[in-house]
Amino acid sequence: AAGICENEQLHVWNVSNGDRFVTYAIRATRGSGIVSLNGSAARRASPGDLVILAAFVQVPSAEAQQHKPRLVFVDALNRIQATRDHVPVQD
Repeated sequence: AAGICENEQLHVWNVSNGDRFVTYAIRATRGSGIVSLNGSAARRASPGDLVILAAFVQVPSAEAQQHKPRLVFVDALNRIQATRDHVPVQD
């Protein structure tokens, strides 16, 4: 739903322990809800930790104002609960 590609660089922000690191996407079965950390990244989180996965795109300045992000919100079983195409304005 987020459009993340296999081998795409991902930033992982572990909400549970405050750790942040960069890794890459490995394919899982579509719709499986699997989010796993392998190799050294596995030492940065524990099963059940709440993590945010962030991928970025570079676009020319002229296109930046038109770009729409893909935000995907999931439940505890990684089932999609909501999607958005904008970051809410911070008050």
